[in-house]
Amino acid sequence: MAAAAGVSRSAVSFAFNNPQRISTATRERILAAAEALGYTPNTLGRMLQAGTTNSIGVLLPQRLAQILENPYYARFLMGAGQVCDREGYTLLLTPPLRDSVLKAIPYAAVDGFIVCGLEIDRGEVAELDRRGIPFVLIDSDRHEGAPHVEVDDRGGAREVARYLLELGHRRLAVLSIDPGPDVAERGYRGPLGRRLAGIADALAEAGLTMADVALAEVPVTRADGYRATRELMAGPRPPTAILGLSDVLAYGAVDALRELGIDVPGDVSVTGFDDLAESAWFRPRLTTVRQPIVTKGRMAADFLMSAIRGEDQHPHQMLGTALVIRDSATKPA
Repeated sequence: MAAAAGVSRSAVSFAFNNPQRISTATRERILAAAEALGYTPNTLGRMLQAGTTNSIGVLLPQRLAQILENPYYARFLMGAGQVCDREGYTLLLTPPLRDSVLKAIPYAAVDGFIVCGLEIDRGEVAELDRRGIPFVLIDSDRHEGAPHVEVDDRGGAREVARYLLELGHRRLAVLSIDPGPDVAERGYRGPLGRRLAGIADALAEAGLTMADVALAEVPVTRADGYRATRELMAGPRPPTAILGLSDVLAYGAVDALRELGIDVPGDVSVTGFDDLAESAWFRPRLTTVRQPIVTKGRMAADFLMSAIRGEDQHPHQMLGTALVIRDSATKPA
């Protein structure tokens, strides 16, 4: 490349990295030679030399196919992507490698991570601390060494459960996010733990406990919401109201009830949690808890950019939720 342009290797480097250090004519000659040869600079080499990638990673708790099936992540990544566009960064999705999130960390060439839905006492957070990689926690418990963004999961779940109880429902079922295989040892944690605690709060106000509720723990897919609802309705005491801890699970519940010939909400009420875009035009329009998903993604990326620049003071931000009453819940028949 340098020989073709009749310049030194240093001049070629300056042409692509520090053009102010050579004349305009020399730079134009080098760029013309590069175009003729089909030459492009080695981006990876430049990143390694500079010690930065201009990329942030989103460390995901599930396989990519499961993540992309859930529209929640599309909204979350929209918010994070808005910050990347503004800052000139790229966004790298980092799912588990051979079913291990920990193994995926060393292979992601990023300047920092948004960590989604991982418990702080697991090895991933300790590994990021050890490596000195900036990170922000989302949908997790708080960690004093890193920024954290959450929503008022407990308040939102309490509000929607209270609404169903005030309508008169006493036979409730909860379609819960799958807590994983170790729940018996460690209990419910993170957003799931907070949402179940909110439901327990509302039940206590009505003189009930979680023992009075049918709890189905399933992966967050529409198909699993459908399957779990079929099983609940086949039981000896089918619910009059189904409270989904995600909108996606609520969609599956309505699919199952419709197939069974059960009217929603005339026979069984259904509620969700998230307020995805589809919930406003789903039929019946879904009563749900709105959380600011795009804002959460945008704030997480903003916090991470501050951490990468060394500006971060480890803020903890809680975003509010709101009950959105539509058409999918009414008084029990």
